[in-house]
Amino acid sequence: MTHHETTASRPPFPAFDALLLVFLLNLVLQPLVEPDFGWHLRTGLDLLRNGWRLPATDPYSHTMPDWPWVEHAWLTDGLLGLIYTGLGSVGPLGVILFFAGVTVSAFFVMAGLAQAGRTHKLLAVAGALWVALPFLGARTQLVTLLGLAVVLRWCSRYLAGGMAHLWVIPPLFLLWANLHGGFTAGLFVLALIILASTTIRLLISRWPSLSDRLDEPTPAWAHIGHLALITGLAALLTLVNPYGWRLHGEIYSSLSDRFMLETLHEWQPVSPGSRAGAHYAGYVAALGVALMFLYRRREPVRWTILAVFVGLSLRHWRNVPFFLLISVPLWAEMLAELTSWLSARFRTLVQHQKRWLLAASLAVALGIGLLGPDHLKRVVQSGLAPAEFFRETEYPIEAVQWVQAHRDRVGTQLYNDYGFGGFLLWWLPNEKVFIDGRMPAWRVGDRRIFYDYIALTNWEPPALGVLQKYDVDWAIVELGNPLNRALASQGDWQEIYKDTKVSIYVKRPK
Repeated sequence: MTHHETTASRPPFPAFDALLLVFLLNLVLQPLVEPDFGWHLRTGLDLLRNGWRLPATDPYSHTMPDWPWVEHAWLTDGLLGLIYTGLGSVGPLGVILFFAGVTVSAFFVMAGLAQAGRTHKLLAVAGALWVALPFLGARTQLVTLLGLAVVLRWCSRYLAGGMAHLWVIPPLFLLWANLHGGFTAGLFVLALIILASTTIRLLISRWPSLSDRLDEPTPAWAHIGHLALITGLAALLTLVNPYGWRLHGEIYSSLSDRFMLETLHEWQPVSPGSRAGAHYAGYVAALGVALMFLYRRREPVRWTILAVFVGLSLRHWRNVPFFLLISVPLWAEMLAELTSWLSARFRTLVQHQKRWLLAASLAVALGIGLLGPDHLKRVVQSGLAPAEFFRETEYPIEAVQWVQAHRDRVGTQLYNDYGFGGFLLWWLPNEKVFIDGRMPAWRVGDRRIFYDYIALTNWEPPALGVLQKYDVDWAIVELGNPLNRALASQGDWQEIYKDTKVSIYVKRPK
């Protein structure tokens, strides 16, 4: 929670740092393949078209049109719409650059907390972003990472005596609550800091000598009270949004929906069985080993934040980026400590530092190569020619283009797979979808759309009655799944289109 860079600690290796920056750019520049991006973009475009008036109920599905939809990222959606339309034919590329800028800013702001040189900070950011790859791209959650980094940096400066007050935080939360619902993570961190600081102050009141043994500033009661006041004001200002208290209610109902938490991958515990899980498990294990050998400071506030967030990250995949972000300053400082230790004990490292830098540069270059020689080409293509780009992905762009040319051959009530909902709202803006990424916790009467979707797609045999329940008369279905096989065997359904990704079925008239 403390630490500011000293210029004397900066190693003069600009060429290596430049190579690290190239590596970072390869990481944060990602094609537009995030499943939820499409509905965020559609929302933003419609906001602009409707004079920034938000819909009272869901305008994008035929299954839940009466749901009082609360879009907790409405302002970010509007910004996406402005970028997408304002840049014309290069609008998608502008969106890619926007999210890359948000990501870099978040990790660089956090790295600024480290008492380490530029190279060590870049190495720490590179490592964290490499592990965070599955979470990068056009994801509105990245706005929350930036907000969290800014809050932690300001609090760090305040508790270290570098700022007289924190009145910049309430306006930040006012903006944040309209940009993304993850502002709750910022309030949670502030509460953690207050709780840990209060506990430490109580212990020092009992054992005054304890303050001399700590390596981070111990805030006075006045500072803790000021921080608590600022946090309370910030929490109140989050009510200043188009939905008022309903925004908080929607966030709570989503986070407490047991079926969604048990079903969606992003809410599952981290498992080392996947590549992403193995990378993260290795990251946490490496951090633990480094702490044992390189970390000797007593910093209870930092310990509290790190311990809580590593626990949350292991509990839910969705929380992994938070811990990766928070761990960056610690990694930078331990890398600086390791460099100092090696230099003091192995003089040849200093004498042959150019050779070691060459080896490190080759390693970074190899890391760039691991992303694939065509990575940046694919990023640019997704930004300049997205229709052509999506032909090489799992998204059904070919089927979408067929529907655009043969709209009279399909019905009015669409079924679509969950992962295709946002994409279809982007590419078929006049169609209403069956389900998309907004809807896992939605429930009206006997319509619990995500549960019905799982019954239709994951059960064996599929619960085809769900199609009747929602009056579905045409469907875009991924090849090879149980529903596709079931529809192919039904006499009242006809396959009218098929490619290597999906089939399109229409219901035969009775």
